[in-house]
Amino acid sequence: MSNIGSYAVVFIILFIIIFGLIKRIPVFDIFVDGARQGINSSLSILPSLVGLICAISMFKTSGALDLLANFVSPVMSFFQIPEQLLPLMLLRPVSGSGSIALCDNIFSEYGPDSLIGRMACVMMGSTETTFYAITVYFGSVGIKKTRHTIIAALLADMTGYIVSVILINLSFFS
Repeated sequence: MSNIGSYAVVFIILFIIIFGLIKRIPVFDIFVDGARQGINSSLSILPSLVGLICAISMFKTSGALDLLANFVSPVMSFFQIPEQLLPLMLLRPVSGSGSIALCDNIFSEYGPDSLIGRMACVMMGSTETTFYAITVYFGSVGIKKTRHTIIAALLADMTGYIVSVILINLSFFS
């Protein structure tokens, strides 16, 4: 049963090749052209990604993350969000791999079935790596004006954080 996915992928690839041959489509030429376009897209967004990764590293290394965490903690207590989740909330819109590492630390320390672990799970599933997504998707098509998109996306992330806490508190203490 665990090999069904592998067989499905092979079946789909064979189906595409056979369908292309029946329709007399140059399958390999189209594949190579698609690969070329993919490389061109990757190269076009590379400068934005390098800048984003550099900014993330500087933000964490400089201590700005800790400074921002201290500044936002009164708002966290108002919404009854555990302070252990603050680094995850601040890093999630910026770095997917960094937020996964923070979530793993939360699981190691508190457990995935704890109140904090469940909140972290729901936060990870209901929010997006906003700046990465904007960099990749907008950068690939050349959009430079992202002000309203960033504000709307960050508000959506904040809504996800708050609703995560409310829902887990309701289901955990019901």
